[in-house]
Amino acid sequence: MRSGASGAILWGMADGTHPGGRTDGSGRGIPQPHREQTDYGGAVYGSLQAASVVAGTAAFGPFPRLGLVLLLLVTGLVFWVAHVYARLVGDLASYRDLTWQRVRHVAGDEWPIAQAAVGPAVAVAISPLLGLSVAATAWFALSVAVAEQVGWACFAAIRAGASRRLVVLSTLVNLVLGLVVVVLKAGLH
Repeated sequence: MRSGASGAILWGMADGTHPGGRTDGSGRGIPQPHREQTDYGGAVYGSLQAASVVAGTAAFGPFPRLGLVLLLLVTGLVFWVAHVYARLVGDLASYRDLTWQRVRHVAGDEWPIAQAAVGPAVAVAISPLLGLSVAATAWFALSVAVAEQVGWACFAAIRAGASRRLVVLSTLVNLVLGLVVVVLKAGLH
């Protein structure tokens, strides 16, 4: 359900109708042509999770850069595996026809969760080249994670064909979520 339906459910259209509210005259939405689906929800979730890892580790004082890079990447992988497992177990039909092809498909659908940790991890890794202190590195990585989260949410809304108002609303909601993590980091530090 995550791959194709997550964007539709985000906008309240589990039937796949147009998010802009256009109808065919009968009150039903106009189905949109099939396009390749990407799980932007997983990317948004993974970015929020990466921001939380950075904020949580920063609460304990200076953290070695290599340790933070590994923590981000390993946490992203653990959450990815957990989501793959949950989807396979959550779909009772999987038990009857569980194949390697199904496992690979679900793993691919959930990959954006792990992938979202890469940006903040790269930010941490290159921070010495930018002359950033350890404290500034945490803020840099957190900024990258929040920017990813907001960017993916905005792109998902645009890709779903949402109205401008919904694109702005989605962007603002994700910005607020990211800022909550920033405020928590500041408060914990």
